[in-house]
Amino acid sequence: MRRILIVVAAVVLLAGCATAQRKDALTSTLNAYAATLRWGSFQSALKFVDPKVLQMNPPTSLDMARYQQVRVSDYDEGAGPSVVAENEVQQVVQLHLINIHTQSERTVIDRQTWRYDPEAKHWWLTSGLPNVTQD
Repeated sequence: MRRILIVVAAVVLLAGCATAQRKDALTSTLNAYAATLRWGSFQSALKFVDPKVLQMNPPTSLDMARYQQVRVSDYDEGAGPSVVAENEVQQVVQLHLINIHTQSERTVIDRQTWRYDPEAKHWWLTSGLPNVTQD
């Protein structure tokens, strides 16, 4: 009986550690992604997008040209991420964009979906980069 209790306690502790690691990885990933967009590197932000999503729907040269025409002046996560499923979270972000040619600012809403890959221990953006052409 004592061995069973030890095994059960070990399993519970390991599950708790895995959850804490996943949460820490999410926080680090979301912070790094936000910093990447704040510094205006949409090209670098592609590294956060799920490779399967990129393969099925790669950004066009026109998309990338549009990203080069804007700078992020504010990145507001609002309430932060909310859990949708065991390995999936969603986050709604307000991006304040400045057109580098006209210096006019506008706000777009970016609805992000992030998926955790337990094998790679990595969070991937499955919703793609924000649509900077929305009105």
